[in-house]
Amino acid sequence: MVKLIALYKHPENKEAFDQHYFDTHAPITAKIPGLRKMEVTKVVGSPMGGEGKYYLMCEMYYDNHDALKQAMRTDEAKASGKDLMSFAGNLVTLMIGEEVNE
Repeated sequence: MVKLIALYKHPENKEAFDQHYFDTHAPITAKIPGLRKMEVTKVVGSPMGGEGKYYLMCEMYYDNHDALKQAMRTDEAKASGKDLMSFAGNLVTLMIGEEVNE
């Protein structure tokens, strides 16, 4: 499995961020063709104390790199990306990862 991972820094207004993320952005993203699973984690702290650097993490699972590439070309993915940049462009870091099962 391949994951598209989105890490979000702490927003200034967490309530407004959560409302947009969960009511608007996540439903748009969930419609992307080829998306097998989407897991959202709210970061609640750091082992070193304090709130940590990140506020939220979303992992979006695809069968393989080709499936991810195909998905990113769809209208649904383009809508998700446009929405992402409109409310969290300055907060998000995106990366691609591969699951390692040893």
